[in-house]
Amino acid sequence: MEQDSSFRPERILDLSERLSSVAGEKIGEIARVNRAAKMLSINALIVAARAGEAGKGFAIVAEEFKKISTEIDAVAAALESQVRADLDELSAIGGAILSHMRGQRLADLALNAIEIVDRNLYERTCDVRWWATDSAVVACLGEEGEGSRLHASQRLGVILDAYTVYLDLWICDARGRVVANGRPSRYPNVVGQSVADARWFREGLGTASGDDFVACDIEKCRALGDAPVATYATAIRAGGEASGKPLGVLGVHFDWRPQAQAVVDGVRLTSEERERSRVMLLDQKGRVLASSDNQGVLSEIFPLDTSAGAMGSYADGDVTVGYALTPGYETYAGLGWYGCLVQRQQVPGLTTAAA
Repeated sequence: MEQDSSFRPERILDLSERLSSVAGEKIGEIARVNRAAKMLSINALIVAARAGEAGKGFAIVAEEFKKISTEIDAVAAALESQVRADLDELSAIGGAILSHMRGQRLADLALNAIEIVDRNLYERTCDVRWWATDSAVVACLGEEGEGSRLHASQRLGVILDAYTVYLDLWICDARGRVVANGRPSRYPNVVGQSVADARWFREGLGTASGDDFVACDIEKCRALGDAPVATYATAIRAGGEASGKPLGVLGVHFDWRPQAQAVVDGVRLTSEERERSRVMLLDQKGRVLASSDNQGVLSEIFPLDTSAGAMGSYADGDVTVGYALTPGYETYAGLGWYGCLVQRQQVPGLTTAAA
């Protein structure tokens, strides 16, 4: 990404402005020299007139020189007019090309960011479906006794030690009561809570088979210290079979904040671009799920214009906005989220070694 400033696309406009300045300056010099020549020809005519008959030949030369100076004025004026028009058109074309290139690049970066999220969350859907078949998890709901629940909690703890992207894993019975979690020492008040009204529980219990799952939008979870989580759920079924009777629900709570921040902070921008850019992840309503400036997360609604389609860019005042709709990945179709980059225009003439 770091590159020699002489190869920046913005150099098109820089060179156009420089050519315009140089052309204006040189045409002005021609005009000044020609004015001096005109004054000399006028003075020569005056001197020739005073010389009388002896100065007639010289007067003819001076008159011709005056005519040539007039023609030079006309040529210089025409040159200035044509050069100015061509340079203005060049600047306009260059600006349009740069705007398109900048917008396309921002849209590409936005797509890359949301694709990284999709692939990450796809893995979460695999995790929840797999762990719901674990024998300890199934036994926790199929057998009475504290021993099976303690064993299931320990098993979930082992999983959490390996999968550090989760805050906690919850096993819920068919009534929506949490009977075991993977981090009881960190979250001691989880067991015994009712999640019967939670969307992830209701829809997870209603999944048609063990191949199905529920993916929810980002929400703060009070039981997990108000941390923002992406919760995934599926039914725990008798015998761990995909077609088994639902016994309860496994809910896995993905630790959203650090993972999402890593995505928006990892977008490949130059150091100069980063200073004037904002990278965001937005939900289907434009709610900011993550932002490179850490502003407005889960509270701001960004007015994204998606009239260009699933992926595009547009200018909004002195900023360019590039965006891309989640394409989904494998069996994870996505939740209608967007990757989005907002970039202010570069200050004309300002360059850095990283630009």
